[in-house]
Amino acid sequence: MFSFISNNWAGVPLRTVETVLNYIRGTATTTGLKIKAYLNEKIYEKGLKVTNAEMKALNLERSDICPQWNYTIRPLGTPD
Repeated sequence: MFSFISNNWAGVPLRTVETVLNYIRGTATTTGLKIKAYLNEKIYEKGLKVTNAEMKALNLERSDICPQWNYTIRPLGTPD
């Protein structure tokens, strides 16, 4: 999806959040992909740490290539 968004805003100065959102929202493909985007203005608490137990509880599937960066998080109890 990101490649289509990048093509859509290529060469455009992304100076405001609204400009970015408009280009993301305006992205579509010939096969029917349409992108929705909104600004989440929630303020999140800083400094929260994920415990080892919380990490182990995730249904995390790491990729063979760069597994520290490439992974899929699946809902618990979901087959691969």
